[in-house]
Amino acid sequence: MVQKFKIPTAITLFILLLLPLSYGIGTPSFLIADSAFGLSTKVNPVGTNLIVEIAKKQNPAVVFVTSKTKFQPAKGNTPGPFGQFAPPFKGRPFTPPPMPGNGTGTGFIIDQEGHILTNNHVVKGADTIKVTLQNEKEYEARLVGSDPKTDVALIKIVKKNGEHISFPFISMGNSEKVEVGEWVVAIGNPFGLSHTVTTGVVSAKGRNIGSGPYDEFIQTDASINPGNSGGPLLNMDGDVIGINTAIFSGSGGNVGIGFALPINMAKAILGDLKEKGKVTRGWLGVMIQRITPELQESFKLKNASGALVSDLVPNGPADLGGMKRGDVITRFDGVEIASMETLPKQVASIKPGISVKVEVIREGKSRMLDIKIEAMKEEKPA
Repeated sequence: MVQKFKIPTAITLFILLLLPLSYGIGTPSFLIADSAFGLSTKVNPVGTNLIVEIAKKQNPAVVFVTSKTKFQPAKGNTPGPFGQFAPPFKGRPFTPPPMPGNGTGTGFIIDQEGHILTNNHVVKGADTIKVTLQNEKEYEARLVGSDPKTDVALIKIVKKNGEHISFPFISMGNSEKVEVGEWVVAIGNPFGLSHTVTTGVVSAKGRNIGSGPYDEFIQTDASINPGNSGGPLLNMDGDVIGINTAIFSGSGGNVGIGFALPINMAKAILGDLKEKGKVTRGWLGVMIQRITPELQESFKLKNASGALVSDLVPNGPADLGGMKRGDVITRFDGVEIASMETLPKQVASIKPGISVKVEVIREGKSRMLDIKIEAMKEEKPA
């Protein structure tokens, strides 16, 4: 049931002037629907023409990525036709011999030379990588660099002999400016269906999904499925604001909860990937924990912000800089440490060899330490 309400002439004129600008339609009356579904079928706040233009412009720079591995280590006890609830094998676990492995995903070209950003898990361990453009032209690609901690990989198209071509590319936006509720477009190859375009909104920012120390995902309800990995999440300017990376699903299909790595995180490591093939991050040499209400009371802290130092690596940067167990780190290089999760990202962003000011609370008093950051190694804690 839809009800119509009469509106005074002056207000009606004001609304008529605004509606074509806001919604792309001009209607002389408001429609109040009895349900959210009724509302969603009446209003398109983006406008279909804009989505069409974004798809036309950016699809040529989106590629279908396929990777092949000669031998993929078997994991053993692979679920059979009964799925994960199948009864386990009795006796010794069955481990099948290594088998060839194939991976598929999405990537997007970021410059005329043919550099492509994608997810590390799409090309990890691959012996051969191939990319297919929208025009179905296929190229071999080589791995330039990868970063497992953020699940980002940089690959590059290998041009064919004598070929002189400038590839179409997508501009990278600023994910810091992303707002919850703004409309976004995802382009990818779900289930091998090339260059599929879906739309949605930014549902949340800064999501920690437990995938690593640098989690800060953009959550979206744009339909993302297996095969979308590594594809671009675009704003309404057609700029990349995220790399589609993961979904939350009990079935493996889309349920309206997808996660994209903020593009600023990829931009921050792009130079290292191009020059060194890997990322060099700063290392502080501390073990930290979250400040609970109980710890806040025990340490007589004014609030629960900061990161509690539970242990230090002997002769590590923090130890040499005078930090102690029980210190609460409240500021690092001028940045407020609002929570435990904030610190690893800030430390990682500092180049090794740089000295930074670290503010801590010790025995109820604020202290300023000068600590020289070292290079992180894989086996070291944050």
